Amino acid sequence: MGRKKFIRKREILPDPKFNDVVVAKFINSLMERGKRSLAEAIFYGCVDNIQDRTGDDGLKLFKKGLENVKPLLEVKSRRVGGATYQVPVEVKPARRQSLASRWVIEAARSRPEHSMAERLAAEMIEASNGRGGAMKKREDVHKMAEANKAFAHYRW
Repeated sequence: MGRKKFIRKREILPDPKFNDVVVAKFINSLMERGKRSLAEAIFYGCVDNIQDRTGDDGLKLFKKGLENVKPLLEVKSRRVGGATYQVPVEVKPARRQSLASRWVIEAARSRPEHSMAERLAAEMIEASNGRGGAMKKREDVHKMAEANKAFAHYRW
């Protein structure tokens, strides 16, 4: 890791349909093997699917679900005198976003529905209602941070 310069974050261009950077980042994390057009088709199919199922705006429901999944705390390993402690730390906004996206996609991939757009839509609907695999992952991370609150003084 470099010690001299601050590394600038790359600017990500917004997606073509909704003109939104959050959607573009989500599509990037959904993409496998550089197949962006397929990832975009899956995401836009997911938004249409959400709209058909709920009758609400698909993009708003997607954002609400992603907001619900974002973690506030996580644990990081810290080695102190031969012992390793799980120290709870606050999650930075950029990491919060990427973790939420990753967890939603991971939970959607493990669902039983037929197409990925259907799986993603079902996961986002559940996340917006405070349920689902991604929400369970968030709760587990928060529980771990709460359980290790005693080691918070080892924060760096």
